[in-house]
Amino acid sequence: MSDPFDYTTIQEYLASLVPPRPDVLRDMEAYAAAHDFPIIGPVVGQFCYQVARLMGARSVFELGSGFGYSTAWFARAVQENGGGVVHHTVWDDALSHQAQEYLSRLGYTSLVHFHNAEAVQTLRETPGLFDIIFNDIDKEAYPDSLPLIKEKLRPGGVLIIDNMLWHARIFDPADHTPATEGVRRFTQAITTDPDWVVSLLPLRDGVILAYKKGEAA
Repeated sequence: MSDPFDYTTIQEYLASLVPPRPDVLRDMEAYAAAHDFPIIGPVVGQFCYQVARLMGARSVFELGSGFGYSTAWFARAVQENGGGVVHHTVWDDALSHQAQEYLSRLGYTSLVHFHNAEAVQTLRETPGLFDIIFNDIDKEAYPDSLPLIKEKLRPGGVLIIDNMLWHARIFDPADHTPATEGVRRFTQAITTDPDWVVSLLPLRDGVILAYKKGEAA
């Protein structure tokens, strides 16, 4: 008999609990599967949506947005929270256009600011503090992004960061590739910083949810 607590079995069970979602999101999932394009998937998407709704988030900045799958979940929450803006960042013309098409079909384009530029520099140049920052850039760049994220997230805001189990590579003592070391260094930095309250959740490839201490405005 197979182990009932097998990781894949658990992830499939969690996916079965995600409520029905728009056909456009399913189209995006099908595209990602067909083209082996990494997306956060419906379980983490639902989690991001729930966190944004719980916070009443009106301003979200995504560091790395792909073709807009994660953007769609955040935009849905922001719309239901009464409106605001989600910053979509990707350094690729084709992905940016693809995201605009999908998000237009969902009716979210009025909520999304599309940036076709390097994500961290764009965050640095974008005015204001944000309710949520979502980080899904190249993993070797994770550690250096943390000080800026801390600066640009409002007190009481939340950071969500993807791939924190990194396909179990972080558990391989022989793996010292820049991406794996980037995930390890980021995890060590944020979990030992007293200004954050941090949990690592084993959803899909691992998601960190980090609350920035301080009194919300």
